[in-house]
Amino acid sequence: MESLSMWLDVAVFSVLGTMSFIVVWLGVERVLYLKRLPVSSYSSYDTLTVDLSRNITTLYSIGANAPYVGLLGTVAGILLTFYDMGQRGQVDVSAVMSGLALALKATALGLAVAIPTIILVNGLNRKIEVKQAMWRAQQQQAAAT
Repeated sequence: MESLSMWLDVAVFSVLGTMSFIVVWLGVERVLYLKRLPVSSYSSYDTLTVDLSRNITTLYSIGANAPYVGLLGTVAGILLTFYDMGQRGQVDVSAVMSGLALALKATALGLAVAIPTIILVNGLNRKIEVKQAMWRAQQQQAAAT
């Protein structure tokens, strides 16, 4: 249990840190890609949609699962706190409260990763809808002439 206690924060924060890195990396890539994409170069709506929505599923999956990674760290931290209390045979309120406070930081970090990620995904989905609408408008305009 001592090694689990020592490595729990490192493991949870490493996973959430990796998730954050991936979100920033893919988010910047998608924003830059959508900014410079000429929709007129596409002749097929489906090909356009595939290119526009690339990596959105990864971002959404991270946003949806980051709170659960944080919650896992919190639950494991609480279990370790209670285990330590049981091993000591006494209840020390300050030890319990500090253990619980430390455990809750994992949930806070999970939410700190998830909330901006979901906001980013929603913003990117809106940009995708706009690009698709622009493509349809160009196709209608070309068909009318």
